[in-house]
Amino acid sequence: MFTFPILGVRKVIERGKTDAAANGGFRNPYYGLRPGKGEIPGVWLVGDQGVYIMSNGKLADGDRPLVVYFDECHPVGNPDWFHYKHRHFGGDDGIEFIDAREAHSAVRSEHPPHSSARAADRDRSLAVPDRPLAPSQPPQPFTRPTTPSA
Repeated sequence: MFTFPILGVRKVIERGKTDAAANGGFRNPYYGLRPGKGEIPGVWLVGDQGVYIMSNGKLADGDRPLVVYFDECHPVGNPDWFHYKHRHFGGDDGIEFIDAREAHSAVRSEHPPHSSARAADRDRSLAVPDRPLAPSQPPQPFTRPTTPSA
């Protein structure tokens, strides 16, 4: 399980929308292999040097997306982040898209914005299982998209 501030999820979604409005839409999380898929408001769940959520609006040159690390997988704040990431996210790096509608329904507005919650508590947080699933999608191994060979 991952723990994170609810306010952080809200800020990441809003930042993505603001960046998209200013810069022409949303970025594609699938390395261009699935054009149009995931180019809507949401967050990217990213596993690389830690595990975090990231805003997905297109950025102006030199701008950086807003990033919120999960408490257990912050490479600066938690010395055990590497082992935790491997156990709960997997050893490979990857990106999973979470639609803003799903995130907003899971992060309910009636809870205090300063709350932190376990990812399994759907009344207080965005539900993030060890390997995220799309709605009504059966479990499957987490894999990174590959680039077609030339």
